[in-house]
Amino acid sequence: MKMGVPIPNSWVRLLVCILVAACTPQGDPGIAAGFSDDFNRTQIGTAYKKTGGNWRIESGQLHVKGAKNHPLWLLRTLPRDVRVELDVRSESPEGDIKVEIFGDGASYAKHDSYAATSYVIIFGGWNNSHNVLARMDEHGDDRVLGKTRKVEPGVVYRFRIERIGGILTVWVDEDILLKMDDSDPLEGRGHDHFGFNNWQSDLWFDNLKVTPL
Repeated sequence: MKMGVPIPNSWVRLLVCILVAACTPQGDPGIAAGFSDDFNRTQIGTAYKKTGGNWRIESGQLHVKGAKNHPLWLLRTLPRDVRVELDVRSESPEGDIKVEIFGDGASYAKHDSYAATSYVIIFGGWNNSHNVLARMDEHGDDRVLGKTRKVEPGVVYRFRIERIGGILTVWVDEDILLKMDDSDPLEGRGHDHFGFNNWQSDLWFDNLKVTPL
């Protein structure tokens, strides 16, 4: 490579992953034709990695409160272009519904601040005042702020998250809430997992479905 030619960020991330060999747990299978989970059981099971927090199955749903950025990662690698759907409700007035996509399947907060490896999607964050789609840093200047819409406690919302090419789109009940066109998309090893996340709110997730596009 000629001197002075910038190295793409995706190459830098790949080199770091190779050197530290820790971006993604080894042996995670792909989703093949798809993956779904209705949580109709008593234990979370081996398809997920719990990084902390009180994640548990209750009444056929995935429940969490106060996980403080300790995600529950799906241990299935995502395809490059994908659709992820899920039901979720918050029982807290502050709303604050949170998931991650295209992360490393292992990261969690080790301090008060959290350096994500993913796109972070937040509906009703900051005391139900902001809807955010962020590229690794939910407080970053490059985050996308969505249309004004508050989370209503007790209401079940249907999320649909899709990436095609560099465009990531988030729908809530068929209404586009957030959209980002990333010229250097997070992809490949270290950016190929979906995760449920939570800070303090009382969240209930159900009916997860992952479909290759």
